[in-house]
Amino acid sequence: MISSERPQPTAGTPLSACIIAFNEADRIQECIESLSFCDEILVVDSGSTDGTRALSAQLGARVIEREWPGHVAQKEFTIREASHDWVLCVDADERISPKLALEIIALKAAGFSGDRDAPAGWNMPRLTWWMGKPIRHGTWYPDRQLRLFDRRRGKWGGDDPHDKVILADGFDGKRGQLRGDLYHHSYRDLDDHLATINKFTAISAAGLHARGKRPQMGDLWLRPAWRFFRFYVLKGGFLLGWRGLALAFLAAHYVRLKYLRLRILCD
Repeated sequence: MISSERPQPTAGTPLSACIIAFNEADRIQECIESLSFCDEILVVDSGSTDGTRALSAQLGARVIEREWPGHVAQKEFTIREASHDWVLCVDADERISPKLALEIIALKAAGFSGDRDAPAGWNMPRLTWWMGKPIRHGTWYPDRQLRLFDRRRGKWGGDDPHDKVILADGFDGKRGQLRGDLYHHSYRDLDDHLATINKFTAISAAGLHARGKRPQMGDLWLRPAWRFFRFYVLKGGFLLGWRGLALAFLAAHYVRLKYLRLRILCD
């Protein structure tokens, strides 16, 4: 039985953890438990049918159900619905590592250094697991992400499905650097990885098409070749053994499929 009790939030400036979710009942518990030092955990769910909402509420999260408007819009909605101005944004397949938690707790206790020259947001390295192993080479690491920030000075932007935090003018250079890893368990298995590639390339191609982009011949062979070379050779993917080779191929496949979809849309 899951207890609704969780460790008390730590002292200092209030902090809201913000999570978006859809059918994440198999992963949401570890995510929420890694955020126990936060003053609020907010889950915005887009119609899960696997018990994600009920489980999140049992674990002490505040849950809102909202139709899916896209990655950027959903994450921006979530931080605006949070109870506190300082927000920590994580996906349901991510966890705060113990080292990263200690760093954030220290910042929280210090009021996030609360003066005008202090960072408006904090980057953290993201470490992704693939087929049971952490991927510390290739383009997947350190994959620094700005996830801890003051929503009064930042917002979610980017192009779906590749969202990113944008700090307001005058604050973009004020980014702190954290050392602890944000753990990322992005794919349940190879089928899940391939399904994600199919879904994300369709979204990306549609976005490019809507913005009037047209593919060039080189997009179908030069870009994928470069992506493979960068992952496998320049970024040391070869040090990962067969996983590095597979991930380099999948990275190239992602690029090729995105521009192939765009080519079809432009016909």
